[in-house]
Amino acid sequence: MPRAKERKQKPKGAPPSVVPVLQKFLKTYQKYCVQSRTSPCPAIQRDLKSSIDREQVLRRFMLVRAGDASVSSPPVSLEPLLMAIRDESYVLGKEICVWGLQLTNPEIARLALFLESKGHTTCPVTTLEIINCKMDLWSLGRLGKALQFSGLQLLVLDYCKFGNEELESIFSGLETNQRLQGLSLRYCGLGPQSGPRLGSVISQSAICELHLDGNYLQCSGTLALLRPIAEYAEMQGKAQPTSASPHAGNPTLLPQVCRGGSSTLSQIAKSSEAVTVQRTSQRKRGKRGIRKKAHRPMEAGPWVATLHLADNSIDGTGTDGEQLPELARTLTCLIKYSTHLREIDLGNNVLGETAAVAILEALRARKAGKLPPLKVTVTPRISSDTFTSIWKHSKKSNKTSKKKKKAKN
Repeated sequence: MPRAKERKQKPKGAPPSVVPVLQKFLKTYQKYCVQSRTSPCPAIQRDLKSSIDREQVLRRFMLVRAGDASVSSPPVSLEPLLMAIRDESYVLGKEICVWGLQLTNPEIARLALFLESKGHTTCPVTTLEIINCKMDLWSLGRLGKALQFSGLQLLVLDYCKFGNEELESIFSGLETNQRLQGLSLRYCGLGPQSGPRLGSVISQSAICELHLDGNYLQCSGTLALLRPIAEYAEMQGKAQPTSASPHAGNPTLLPQVCRGGSSTLSQIAKSSEAVTVQRTSQRKRGKRGIRKKAHRPMEAGPWVATLHLADNSIDGTGTDGEQLPELARTLTCLIKYSTHLREIDLGNNVLGETAAVAILEALRARKAGKLPPLKVTVTPRISSDTFTSIWKHSKKSNKTSKKKKKAKN
């Protein structure tokens, strides 16, 4: 009989295998699903089994509805997953994504407690995605309070429809937050009245990546959002033209694995990080050696590095459109002076030829001032010459430069 495929023996001193950890985690998760009378998430079970087969750490938990579940089947719940992470002290997970579920108050309460235990949590989650989910006002208020104490670096709430009260619950947890660096509120139904609140949140937090595509901010809401950022950029640009923020040119800081986890998981986590450091050092070796980056809170202030405002009904129509000239002046001021801005997406908004020409002149002034390159996206509903010139003055993507290098080689 042919021998069964044996796993390769690891050399002495190698970190322990993650397979037993994942196997135990899967059993614990299934146990809590049975106890809570909920259905195990097919995606989580599939990802766990795949990670076991590949002997790799599972860092992203994707919680979705069962596609073939019958109407009478128990629902998929977030609680068993959080309880399994707690009981198994699973310190390797970094991301939790919940997609298309009706989240109940007990689920959000459990999630809030999980996020609030910063420094003691068994899972140092840095990314939370709640996409196309339904939550009531109480749940959003509880989640907003938890954001003040969480260690999240990225929060995604795309396709969750919010009213004014619901938005206020979320925004209250973002002000003075010096840990959250990325916020995505795409297709959330944000109107012009959300602009001033967004500007206030950006001015008092460390958020440097803001994705607001698919909303209804219009000219007035966008102007209220950009005004404090542009004024700050102009003040800094005229006072200290060469000054730069800790965000400028730096990648997103990665969280350290929290203390208090099991020794096996700690060794696995350290070995995983060591592999990353080794790969990075191999790329940089021979020039400047290994660079050590400090893990510290980011600087709060009215500035951003990435700003996506595509499809927000920004045009010159109606009463609101009368503010388009002022918005164009504010936008060009931001482009000319901001040393932090790296990308701005204004696609699917009809800015008009006058505003487009102003953006082009601002890009030329930015280049003349030797500021960092800026990628600008606009809708081609302007003259072809202006559109082509904006494209040429914008920062080119890394993919394009890589293809050119390969072609030369």
